[in-house]
Amino acid sequence: MSPISADEILFLVLAAGLVPVMAPLSPLDGNIAATRELLDSVDAVLTTNLYGLPDRVTEYSGKTLVEDVAHAIETTVDGRPLGTFGVAGVFSLSKHVAAGSGGVLAVEHESDYRELKRHRDLLLEPGSLRREIRSVLTSMARQMALRLDLVRPALALSRMLGLEEEREGYRIAPRRAELETALAHAPDLPPFDSWVRADLHHYRNRNGALARWYQTRRLRALPRERDRRIAGVQLLAELPSAAEGVRRHADQPLFRVPLLVEDRDAAIATLERHGVATGYLYDPPYDDYLPGLVEPSPAPEVARWWGRHVLPVDPLYAHRALRVVRHLRPAHPPRTERPPAPARTATTPNTA
Repeated sequence: MSPISADEILFLVLAAGLVPVMAPLSPLDGNIAATRELLDSVDAVLTTNLYGLPDRVTEYSGKTLVEDVAHAIETTVDGRPLGTFGVAGVFSLSKHVAAGSGGVLAVEHESDYRELKRHRDLLLEPGSLRREIRSVLTSMARQMALRLDLVRPALALSRMLGLEEEREGYRIAPRRAELETALAHAPDLPPFDSWVRADLHHYRNRNGALARWYQTRRLRALPRERDRRIAGVQLLAELPSAAEGVRRHADQPLFRVPLLVEDRDAAIATLERHGVATGYLYDPPYDDYLPGLVEPSPAPEVARWWGRHVLPVDPLYAHRALRVVRHLRPAHPPRTERPPAPARTATTPNTA
């Protein structure tokens, strides 16, 4: 799996009782660039499709492939949608769709669907109409703030009300002692709730009719934004700081356009002053975030470089961001060598 992804993904893998094996990344797109030797040493691959840029899904034949398509609900490879190459595709309704919460799990076999549905129903708890109304209204307000260029006051209000998750830099606090206790219960999800929930504390509450109506409404609106999103991607792809993978996929409606810039954190602050929010930063990489609980990448330099320099820009608001990002200095990728073959047996049980 990639060492550059959301905190909760790593904790979910640990909750499943699996051993996370970190892959080296490509400097072109920040996605997995694993050697055949590394692929031969694991049982499964979990893609990321970072910011909507497609992972190399056609290179993982013979492996159990699970596709994280949270950033790539509209991305295709050779005309085929991501999420249809592996045994399962996991889609988000809070990213492109902007429904505030929710997701879709698409699986290859009917028997898997029935079993997963049974386990889902065991984990879900009764919902609250009051909480559901608040969630929908919060999502609507967020979209309104973006459209009316009110991001800066909305961010200030959110922080004043304590609505943002406390983090150590860009990561959830790992709390190693508590995590070691939770690991003793794996595979089991509830002991990992405090890490897996991230910014959605009530993720295990059953959604009612209101939330489903809003998710469906937002999903139906998705095609109407496609052309505008692609136009923003193409505009940002012309910048010297745009990741090379963006230029190669400028016809895709990416979730975010990754720019690789010097003084990334200063750029975030400047963008915020101009009413542009960023987010979706995954720094430090998992190797440095939870050392000792993951098998480290044989070549971690690119992941560290991406984590330190990537600036994701929403293509729907490319014109608003351009007044800042066009002046940013590009960050040059590190020199990398071909990673050595891992000194492990040909197959390792329970690795992803």
